[in-house]
Amino acid sequence: MKKLLVLSFFFTVLFWAPLRAQTAGGIVTDSLTFFNPLRVQFGDPYVLHTHGMYYMYGTGGEADHGFAAYSSKDLVQWKQEGQVFFSNNKNGWSDATAKWDGAYWAPEVYELKGKFYLFYSAQWKVNPSNEEENFRIGVAVADKPTGPFIDLSTRPVFDPGYPTIDANVFFDTNGKCYLYYSRVAYKHPVESEVAAWARKKGWYAAIEESWVYGVELKPDFSGVIGKPKLMLRPPVSLNDKQSEWESRSVTAQEVNRRWTEGSVTFKKDGLYYMMYSANHFGGQYYAIGYATATSPLGPYKKAANNPVLQKNTDKGGQVSGTGHNSITYSPDGKEIFCVYHGRTAATGDERVVFIDRMTVKAGIITIAGPTTTAQKFPSGVTATSINK
Repeated sequence: MKKLLVLSFFFTVLFWAPLRAQTAGGIVTDSLTFFNPLRVQFGDPYVLHTHGMYYMYGTGGEADHGFAAYSSKDLVQWKQEGQVFFSNNKNGWSDATAKWDGAYWAPEVYELKGKFYLFYSAQWKVNPSNEEENFRIGVAVADKPTGPFIDLSTRPVFDPGYPTIDANVFFDTNGKCYLYYSRVAYKHPVESEVAAWARKKGWYAAIEESWVYGVELKPDFSGVIGKPKLMLRPPVSLNDKQSEWESRSVTAQEVNRRWTEGSVTFKKDGLYYMMYSANHFGGQYYAIGYATATSPLGPYKKAANNPVLQKNTDKGGQVSGTGHNSITYSPDGKEIFCVYHGRTAATGDERVVFIDRMTVKAGIITIAGPTTTAQKFPSGVTATSINK
Protein backbone atom coordinates (compact mmCIF):
# COMPACT_ATOMS: atom_id res chain seq x y z
CA MET A 1 0.00 0.00 0.00
CA LYS A 2 1.37 3.45 0.89
CA LYS A 3 4.41 2.27 2.81
CA LEU A 4 7.80 3.74 1.87
CA LEU A 5 11.18 2.07 2.03
CA VAL A 6 13.90 3.69 4.10
CA LEU A 7 16.72 4.96 1.92
CA SER A 8 20.29 4.12 2.69
CA PHE A 9 23.06 6.68 2.56
CA PHE A 10 24.44 4.92 -0.50
CA PHE A 11 21.14 5.28 -2.33
CA THR A 12 20.85 8.94 -1.43
CA VAL A 13 24.30 9.67 -2.86
CA LEU A 14 23.49 7.84 -6.08
CA PHE A 15 20.14 9.54 -6.44
CA TRP A 16 21.36 13.09 -6.14
CA ALA A 17 24.71 12.70 -7.91
CA PRO A 18 23.21 13.41 -11.36
CA LEU A 19 22.17 16.91 -10.26
CA ARG A 20 25.48 18.27 -11.53
CA ALA A 21 26.15 21.99 -11.91
CA GLN A 22 23.29 22.75 -9.58
CA THR A 23 23.02 24.27 -6.15
CA ALA A 24 21.07 22.66 -3.32
CA GLY A 25 17.55 21.70 -4.35
CA GLY A 26 18.27 20.90 -7.99
CA ILE A 27 18.57 24.58 -8.95
CA VAL A 28 20.60 26.46 -11.53
CA THR A 29 20.59 29.92 -10.03
CA ASP A 30 22.04 31.83 -12.98
CA SER A 31 19.11 30.87 -15.23
CA LEU A 32 16.46 30.50 -12.51
CA THR A 33 15.64 26.93 -13.44
CA PHE A 34 15.05 23.76 -11.45
CA PHE A 35 14.80 20.04 -12.15
CA ASN A 36 12.36 17.33 -11.13
CA PRO A 37 12.26 15.33 -8.97
CA LEU A 38 12.58 17.67 -6.02
CA ARG A 39 14.62 16.69 -2.99
CA VAL A 40 11.56 15.53 -1.11
CA GLN A 41 11.25 11.80 -0.58
CA PHE A 42 7.74 10.76 0.24
CA GLY A 43 4.40 9.93 -1.36
CA ASP A 44 0.98 11.57 -1.56
CA PRO A 45 2.33 15.15 -1.36
CA TYR A 46 0.02 17.91 -0.20
CA VAL A 47 1.00 21.60 -0.21
CA LEU A 48 -0.40 24.31 2.05
CA HIS A 49 0.34 27.97 1.22
CA THR A 50 0.03 30.41 4.11
CA HIS A 51 1.59 33.77 5.02
CA GLY A 52 4.07 33.65 2.16
CA MET A 53 5.33 30.14 2.95
CA TYR A 54 4.63 26.73 1.49
CA TYR A 55 4.39 23.63 3.68
CA MET A 56 4.43 20.13 2.22
CA TYR A 57 3.14 17.01 3.97
CA GLY A 58 3.20 13.43 2.75
CA THR A 59 3.30 9.72 3.45
CA GLY A 60 6.50 8.31 4.91
CA GLY A 61 9.70 10.28 4.62
CA GLU A 62 11.31 11.13 7.95
CA ALA A 63 8.19 10.32 10.00
CA ASP A 64 7.87 7.46 12.49
CA HIS A 65 4.22 6.53 13.04
CA GLY A 66 3.05 9.95 11.97
CA PHE A 67 3.82 12.72 9.51
CA ALA A 68 6.72 15.02 8.70
CA ALA A 69 6.71 18.36 6.91
CA TYR A 70 8.89 20.51 4.66
CA SER A 71 8.79 24.29 4.18
CA SER A 72 9.67 26.50 1.21
CA LYS A 73 9.39 30.08 0.01
CA ASP A 74 9.49 29.24 -3.69
CA LEU A 75 8.08 25.70 -4.19
CA VAL A 76 11.51 24.42 -5.24
CA GLN A 77 13.91 24.66 -2.28
CA TRP A 78 12.49 22.68 0.62
CA LYS A 79 13.65 22.60 4.24
CA GLN A 80 12.90 19.69 6.55
CA GLU A 81 10.72 20.71 9.50
CA GLY A 82 10.81 17.33 11.21
CA GLN A 83 7.88 15.28 12.45
CA VAL A 84 4.75 17.34 13.03
CA PHE A 85 2.23 14.64 14.01
CA PHE A 86 2.79 11.69 16.33
CA SER A 87 0.31 8.83 16.59
CA ASN A 88 0.76 8.55 20.35
CA ASN A 89 -0.57 12.05 21.06
CA LYS A 90 -2.99 12.31 23.99
CA ASN A 91 -6.06 11.70 21.79
CA GLY A 92 -4.50 9.14 19.45
CA TRP A 93 -7.09 6.68 18.08
CA SER A 94 -4.93 4.66 15.70
CA ASP A 95 -3.09 1.36 16.05
CA ALA A 96 0.61 1.90 15.35
CA THR A 97 1.24 -1.85 15.67
CA ALA A 98 -1.14 -2.78 12.84
CA LYS A 99 -0.04 -3.72 9.34
CA TRP A 100 1.97 -1.15 7.35
CA ASP A 101 3.19 0.32 10.67
CA GLY A 102 -0.27 1.67 11.34
CA ALA A 103 -0.74 2.96 7.77
CA TYR A 104 -0.28 6.69 8.38
CA TRP A 105 -1.11 7.89 4.92
CA ALA A 106 -2.04 10.91 2.81
CA PRO A 107 -2.02 13.87 5.22
CA GLU A 108 -3.60 17.16 4.13
CA VAL A 109 -3.51 20.38 6.19
CA TYR A 110 -6.03 23.23 6.02
CA GLU A 111 -5.98 26.62 7.70
CA LEU A 112 -9.19 27.83 9.31
CA LYS A 113 -9.69 30.72 11.74
CA GLY A 114 -6.06 30.79 12.81
CA LYS A 115 -5.81 27.03 13.40
CA PHE A 116 -4.37 24.29 11.22
CA TYR A 117 -6.23 21.00 10.70
CA LEU A 118 -4.54 17.82 9.52
CA PHE A 119 -6.75 15.17 7.93
CA TYR A 120 -5.16 11.74 7.48
CA SER A 121 -5.73 7.99 7.22
CA ALA A 122 -4.57 5.31 9.66
CA GLN A 123 -5.46 1.89 11.06
CA TRP A 124 -8.21 2.17 13.69
CA LYS A 125 -7.49 0.36 16.96
CA VAL A 126 -11.18 -0.51 17.31
CA ASN A 127 -11.08 -3.71 15.25
CA PRO A 128 -13.25 -6.47 16.78
CA SER A 129 -13.23 -8.64 13.64
CA ASN A 130 -9.45 -8.27 13.22
CA GLU A 131 -9.62 -6.78 9.72
CA GLU A 132 -6.29 -6.48 7.89
CA GLU A 133 -7.31 -3.14 6.38
CA ASN A 134 -9.15 -1.22 9.08
CA PHE A 135 -8.38 2.29 7.83
CA ARG A 136 -10.35 5.34 8.89
CA ILE A 137 -9.93 9.10 8.59
CA GLY A 138 -8.97 11.35 11.48
CA VAL A 139 -8.33 15.03 12.01
CA ALA A 140 -5.79 16.72 14.26
CA VAL A 141 -5.29 20.40 15.10
CA ALA A 142 -2.30 22.68 15.75
CA ASP A 143 -1.55 26.34 16.25
CA LYS A 144 1.18 26.27 13.59
CA PRO A 145 1.58 24.49 10.24
CA THR A 146 4.60 22.71 11.74
CA GLY A 147 2.58 21.31 14.63
CA PRO A 148 2.53 19.60 16.95
CA PHE A 149 -0.83 18.31 15.73
CA ILE A 150 -3.13 16.75 18.33
CA ASP A 151 -6.13 14.61 17.38
CA LEU A 152 -9.42 16.46 17.85
CA SER A 153 -11.07 13.29 19.14
CA THR A 154 -10.17 9.84 20.42
CA ARG A 155 -11.90 8.32 17.40
CA PRO A 156 -12.03 8.87 13.62
CA VAL A 157 -14.17 11.60 12.07
CA PHE A 158 -16.85 9.03 11.22
CA ASP A 159 -17.30 5.32 10.58
CA PRO A 160 -19.11 4.41 7.36
CA GLY A 161 -18.74 0.70 8.07
CA TYR A 162 -15.92 0.08 5.59
CA PRO A 163 -12.23 1.10 5.43
CA THR A 164 -11.48 4.59 4.12
CA ILE A 165 -8.35 6.50 3.08
CA ASP A 166 -7.20 9.63 1.22
CA ALA A 167 -9.20 12.43 2.83
CA ASN A 168 -9.62 15.67 0.90
CA VAL A 169 -11.60 18.66 2.20
CA PHE A 170 -13.19 21.30 0.00
CA PHE A 171 -14.47 24.62 1.34
CA ASP A 172 -17.14 26.04 -0.93
CA THR A 173 -17.87 29.73 -1.39
CA ASN A 174 -21.21 29.39 0.45
CA GLY A 175 -19.44 28.43 3.67
CA LYS A 176 -20.16 24.70 3.49
CA CYS A 177 -17.33 22.17 3.54
CA TYR A 178 -17.16 18.68 2.10
CA LEU A 179 -15.10 15.60 2.85
CA TYR A 180 -14.06 13.37 -0.04
CA TYR A 181 -12.43 10.00 0.55
CA SER A 182 -11.74 6.65 -1.05
CA ARG A 183 -13.49 3.49 0.04
CA VAL A 184 -10.64 1.03 -0.30
CA ALA A 185 -10.79 -2.08 -2.46
CA TYR A 186 -10.44 -4.44 0.51
CA LYS A 187 -13.28 -6.99 0.47
CA HIS A 188 -15.04 -4.97 -2.23
CA PRO A 189 -15.32 -7.24 -5.29
CA VAL A 190 -17.27 -5.57 -8.10
CA GLU A 191 -18.74 -7.16 -11.20
CA SER A 192 -17.82 -5.45 -14.48
CA GLU A 193 -16.86 -6.39 -18.01
CA VAL A 194 -13.21 -6.03 -16.99
CA ALA A 195 -13.75 -8.44 -14.10
CA ALA A 196 -15.49 -10.95 -16.40
CA TRP A 197 -12.69 -10.60 -18.96
CA ALA A 198 -9.96 -11.21 -16.35
CA ARG A 199 -11.86 -14.19 -14.93
CA LYS A 200 -12.28 -15.71 -18.40
CA LYS A 201 -8.53 -15.46 -18.92
CA GLY A 202 -7.99 -17.30 -15.66
CA TRP A 203 -6.06 -14.41 -14.12
CA TYR A 204 -8.27 -13.46 -11.21
CA ALA A 205 -11.43 -14.86 -9.62
CA ALA A 206 -12.62 -11.36 -8.75
CA ILE A 207 -11.64 -7.72 -9.17
CA GLU A 208 -11.85 -5.49 -6.10
CA GLU A 209 -12.40 -1.76 -6.54
CA SER A 210 -11.98 1.45 -4.57
CA TRP A 211 -14.51 4.26 -5.08
CA VAL A 212 -14.47 7.96 -4.20
CA TYR A 213 -17.29 9.26 -2.01
CA GLY A 214 -18.25 12.73 -0.85
CA VAL A 215 -20.21 13.98 2.16
CA GLU A 216 -20.85 17.32 3.83
CA LEU A 217 -18.62 17.90 6.82
CA LYS A 218 -19.72 19.52 10.07
CA PRO A 219 -18.18 23.00 10.52
CA ASP A 220 -16.25 21.85 13.63
CA PHE A 221 -15.05 18.66 11.86
CA SER A 222 -16.66 16.51 14.56
CA GLY A 223 -18.54 14.39 12.06
CA VAL A 224 -20.48 14.42 8.80
CA ILE A 225 -23.90 15.65 7.72
CA GLY A 226 -26.06 13.14 5.89
CA LYS A 227 -24.93 10.02 4.10
CA PRO A 228 -21.88 9.73 1.82
CA LYS A 229 -22.63 9.89 -1.89
CA LEU A 230 -20.73 8.04 -4.61
CA MET A 231 -18.64 10.45 -6.70
CA LEU A 232 -16.39 8.31 -8.91
CA ARG A 233 -15.74 4.63 -9.62
CA PRO A 234 -13.92 2.60 -12.29
CA PRO A 235 -15.85 2.01 -15.55
CA VAL A 236 -18.18 -0.96 -15.79
CA SER A 237 -18.05 -1.35 -19.57
CA LEU A 238 -15.01 -2.15 -21.68
CA ASN A 239 -16.41 0.24 -24.28
CA ASP A 240 -16.09 3.16 -21.86
CA LYS A 241 -13.14 5.27 -23.06
CA GLN A 242 -11.91 5.56 -19.47
CA SER A 243 -11.78 1.80 -19.02
CA GLU A 244 -8.47 1.22 -20.77
CA TRP A 245 -6.32 3.54 -18.68
CA GLU A 246 -8.11 2.90 -15.38
CA SER A 247 -7.74 -0.88 -15.75
CA ARG A 248 -4.04 -1.13 -16.62
CA SER A 249 -3.03 -2.71 -13.30
CA VAL A 250 -5.45 -5.54 -14.07
CA THR A 251 -4.72 -5.90 -17.78
CA ALA A 252 -0.96 -5.90 -17.06
CA GLN A 253 -1.54 -8.56 -14.38
CA GLU A 254 -0.05 -6.40 -11.63
CA VAL A 255 -2.91 -6.99 -9.19
CA ASN A 256 -6.61 -7.86 -9.01
CA ARG A 257 -7.70 -4.36 -8.03
CA ARG A 258 -8.88 -1.18 -9.73
CA TRP A 259 -8.39 2.01 -7.75
CA THR A 260 -10.10 5.39 -7.70
CA GLU A 261 -8.29 7.32 -4.99
CA GLY A 262 -6.23 10.37 -4.05
CA SER A 263 -8.95 12.81 -5.03
CA VAL A 264 -8.51 16.59 -4.86
CA THR A 265 -11.42 18.96 -5.49
CA PHE A 266 -11.34 22.64 -6.45
CA LYS A 267 -13.64 25.19 -8.05
CA LYS A 268 -12.87 27.52 -10.94
CA ASP A 269 -15.24 29.76 -12.89
CA GLY A 270 -18.27 28.13 -11.28
CA LEU A 271 -17.21 24.58 -12.21
CA TYR A 272 -16.14 21.89 -9.73
CA TYR A 273 -13.11 19.80 -10.68
CA MET A 274 -12.21 16.50 -9.03
CA MET A 275 -8.80 15.09 -9.85
CA TYR A 276 -8.14 11.45 -8.95
CA SER A 277 -5.60 8.66 -9.36
CA ALA A 278 -6.18 5.21 -10.82
CA ASN A 279 -4.22 1.95 -10.90
CA HIS A 280 -1.78 0.47 -8.39
CA PHE A 281 0.21 3.12 -6.52
CA GLY A 282 3.18 0.74 -6.41
CA GLY A 283 3.17 0.03 -10.14
CA GLN A 284 4.21 1.87 -13.26
CA TYR A 285 0.66 2.65 -14.44
CA TYR A 286 -0.43 4.94 -11.61
CA ALA A 287 -1.91 7.96 -13.38
CA ILE A 288 -4.12 11.02 -12.88
CA GLY A 289 -7.47 11.89 -14.38
CA TYR A 290 -10.23 14.33 -13.52
CA ALA A 291 -13.98 14.87 -13.68
CA THR A 292 -16.20 17.95 -13.55
CA ALA A 293 -19.56 18.85 -12.03
CA THR A 294 -21.80 21.83 -11.37
CA SER A 295 -22.33 20.82 -7.73
CA PRO A 296 -19.77 19.79 -5.08
CA LEU A 297 -21.50 16.42 -4.66
CA GLY A 298 -21.89 15.79 -8.36
CA PRO A 299 -22.79 14.10 -10.52
CA TYR A 300 -19.23 14.20 -11.89
CA LYS A 301 -18.42 13.49 -15.52
CA LYS A 302 -14.96 12.16 -16.36
CA ALA A 303 -12.94 14.16 -18.87
CA ALA A 304 -12.35 13.05 -22.43
CA ASN A 305 -8.63 13.90 -22.24
CA ASN A 306 -7.89 11.54 -19.34
CA PRO A 307 -5.34 10.60 -18.18
CA VAL A 308 -3.76 14.04 -17.87
CA LEU A 309 -0.59 12.73 -16.21
CA GLN A 310 0.99 9.32 -16.67
CA LYS A 311 4.33 7.56 -17.10
CA ASN A 312 6.62 8.60 -19.95
CA THR A 313 9.00 5.62 -19.94
CA ASP A 314 7.29 4.22 -23.04
CA LYS A 315 8.27 7.45 -24.84
CA GLY A 316 11.92 7.52 -23.81
CA GLY A 317 11.35 9.31 -20.51
CA GLN A 318 12.42 8.40 -16.98
CA VAL A 319 9.25 8.73 -14.91
CA SER A 320 6.58 6.20 -13.93
CA GLY A 321 4.05 5.73 -11.14
CA THR A 322 2.78 9.33 -11.34
CA GLY A 323 -0.11 10.06 -9.04
CA HIS A 324 -1.83 11.18 -5.85
CA ASN A 325 -1.54 14.88 -6.48
CA SER A 326 -2.47 18.16 -4.87
CA ILE A 327 -2.48 21.59 -6.50
CA THR A 328 -0.95 24.90 -5.47
CA TYR A 329 -0.26 28.33 -6.92
CA SER A 330 2.97 30.21 -7.65
CA PRO A 331 4.00 32.95 -5.17
CA ASP A 332 2.34 35.61 -7.32
CA GLY A 333 -0.78 33.49 -7.83
CA LYS A 334 -0.49 33.52 -11.62
CA GLU A 335 0.48 29.87 -12.21
CA ILE A 336 -1.06 26.60 -11.05
CA PHE A 337 1.19 23.65 -10.20
CA CYS A 338 0.34 19.99 -9.94
CA VAL A 339 2.30 18.46 -7.04
CA TYR A 340 2.55 14.67 -7.26
CA HIS A 341 4.78 11.71 -6.55
CA GLY A 342 6.50 9.46 -9.05
CA ARG A 343 9.50 7.22 -9.55
CA THR A 344 12.55 7.26 -11.79
CA ALA A 345 15.17 4.69 -12.70
CA ALA A 346 17.43 6.32 -10.09
CA THR A 347 14.86 6.25 -7.27
CA GLY A 348 13.63 2.71 -7.92
CA ASP A 349 10.65 1.87 -5.70
CA GLU A 350 11.08 5.04 -3.66
CA ARG A 351 8.52 7.77 -4.29
CA VAL A 352 9.77 11.30 -4.79
CA VAL A 353 8.00 14.60 -5.41
CA PHE A 354 7.53 16.43 -8.71
CA ILE A 355 5.91 19.77 -9.50
CA ASP A 356 4.75 20.62 -12.99
CA ARG A 357 2.72 23.43 -14.47
CA MET A 358 -1.00 22.91 -14.88
CA THR A 359 -3.62 24.90 -16.74
CA VAL A 360 -7.38 24.96 -16.20
CA LYS A 361 -9.40 26.55 -18.97
CA ALA A 362 -12.97 26.12 -20.19
CA GLY A 363 -13.45 22.92 -18.22
CA ILE A 364 -10.22 21.30 -19.42
CA ILE A 365 -7.15 20.48 -17.30
CA THR A 366 -3.75 20.00 -18.89
CA ILE A 367 -0.49 19.19 -17.09
CA ALA A 368 2.91 19.83 -18.67
CA GLY A 369 4.58 16.74 -17.26
CA PRO A 370 6.10 14.60 -16.04
CA THR A 371 9.30 16.58 -16.57
CA THR A 372 12.92 15.93 -15.66
CA THR A 373 14.41 18.66 -17.86
CA ALA A 374 15.11 22.23 -16.78
CA GLN A 375 11.98 24.15 -15.79
CA LYS A 376 11.54 27.84 -15.06
CA PHE A 377 10.98 28.82 -11.45
CA PRO A 378 7.37 29.51 -10.44
CA SER A 379 6.32 33.02 -11.38
CA GLY A 380 6.92 35.61 -8.71
CA VAL A 381 10.27 34.10 -7.67
CA THR A 382 13.40 36.19 -8.24
CA ALA A 383 17.11 35.46 -8.01
CA THR A 384 17.24 37.59 -4.88
CA SER A 385 14.45 35.66 -3.17
CA ILE A 386 15.89 32.19 -3.84
CA ASN A 387 19.24 33.13 -2.39
CA LYS A 388 17.84 34.52 0.86
